[in-house]
Amino acid sequence: MGAHRRKCDWCGSGTPIVRDMEPINPAYQYWCEECARALIIKGDPIETYRELEGEPIYGRLLEEHCTLKRFYQFVTA
Repeated sequence: MGAHRRKCDWCGSGTPIVRDMEPINPAYQYWCEECARALIIKGDPIETYRELEGEPIYGRLLEEHCTLKRFYQFVTA
């Protein structure tokens, strides 16, 4: 199944914008923008990720909503 046909692993309806490259639970690897934002706001952002849409959508979400001082790693394909 291609990334454009995949749905968010959490909500099951959104189009994924980011993939967690080191998920704790492999059932939750692909996240839509709303669910990814909720993770960041909750304080549990994806630390090693790959953007799926070709734009740094998740990177912008981290900049806007993340107050933690951690290092995040963008992984290229």
